[in-house]
Amino acid sequence: MEALTSLLNKLSNFIWGPIILALLLGVGIYLTIGLKLMPWRKIGYGFKLLFSGQADKDQGDISPFQALMTALSATIGTGNIAGVATAIFLGGPGAIFWMWITALFGMATKYGEAVLAVKYREVDSRGKRQGGPMYYIKNGLGDNWKWLGFLFALFGTIAAFGIGNMVQSNSVADALQSNFNVNPMITGIVLAILVGLVIIGGVKRIGEVAGKLVPIMAIAYIAGSLLVIFANFGQVGNAFSLIFSSAFNGTAASGGFAGAAVWAAIRFGVARGVFSNEAGLGSAPIAHAAAQTNDPVRQGMIAMLGTFIDTIIICTMTALVIILTGAWTSGETGASLSTLAYGQGISGGNYIVTIGLVIFAFTTLIGWSYYGERCAEFIFGTAIIIPYRIVWVVAVMTGALIKLNFVWLLADVMNGFMAIPNLIALALLSPIIFKVTKDYLNKN
Repeated sequence: MEALTSLLNKLSNFIWGPIILALLLGVGIYLTIGLKLMPWRKIGYGFKLLFSGQADKDQGDISPFQALMTALSATIGTGNIAGVATAIFLGGPGAIFWMWITALFGMATKYGEAVLAVKYREVDSRGKRQGGPMYYIKNGLGDNWKWLGFLFALFGTIAAFGIGNMVQSNSVADALQSNFNVNPMITGIVLAILVGLVIIGGVKRIGEVAGKLVPIMAIAYIAGSLLVIFANFGQVGNAFSLIFSSAFNGTAASGGFAGAAVWAAIRFGVARGVFSNEAGLGSAPIAHAAAQTNDPVRQGMIAMLGTFIDTIIICTMTALVIILTGAWTSGETGASLSTLAYGQGISGGNYIVTIGLVIFAFTTLIGWSYYGERCAEFIFGTAIIIPYRIVWVVAVMTGALIKLNFVWLLADVMNGFMAIPNLIALALLSPIIFKVTKDYLNKN
């Protein structure tokens, strides 16, 4: 086991090192330029489409809005609370600037993923729309590339049980035990039951729950964050100044903060940005492929909003609270740092983090169950669906009770491996993305 752990550590350091992070950012930059900055120019139009209510009900299983909420349910999670705090702890406040950069270019990546997911999706034997990297690799690049789609599906199936399942239930159990003294066994059982009740209904039930829960939880978390920000409003300008200056000059040691060079700000800002918004990993297009739409570009414009909402809005809220309260110099990291910051910011603020973490983790559990199930179906067919859901629910309870160092490491590696086939496909199919976008914009 020690040898395997050592190997996974080396793989993780490589995958989330400069080469892969440069590829993730590089593909985003390439697509942004190829699209002539369309994701930035059309962000308002994307929100207009999101709230227009347009849906072609015979063309998919859930509404375009529900597809985005399903994708956000899997994306908004521990990365927005613990991930932001870790980025600041390791890279200083400047890491937040590089998270923003990753998100701005990641919008084009997420757009391209959703365009291809809708364009190359299939209908399975149950009459359900299936799509995502494994399908646009197979149908867009041809049968000779099907092995690459198989690898994505394999990595996605394994990664789902880590990052989307046991890591999440473990985070909830730990948070509830620390703040409310709830027995992890009880947390595991309740979570497993709630998740089971949702996922047994398939993507329609997941879409319905996500469509209600995600907007409520996001608004509540943002509102709690704004209370802290307005309480320290006079320092907001200084906080942004610190973020920008630290991004290019590094951060000196202060309090319990050990200091960070510019490279650390870039590395951890990009890595945690990708971890939070998942642009380039290929997970979100699996949800967007189920949307009730006959136009890939329209769904792509809605999909790119997920990266904007996740990182530019929600992650920024967390970062500002951590910086404004001065908690970033405490020496704490992860969820503990966020909890400390919100607790210092307003009375009972620590409960904002705890409740936010619980709800974010729950929605991640249901969102990633769909991702993993679709990846497993690509490999094994529809017969795997019911056994997969049963194993998923059991894993939720298991994750709440065990130590997860190895599981987290394995999931981290598999998550990184997911990105490689997806980035290859995005690069090779980029002419298709550019063409359908140009055709759409010329007609509209």
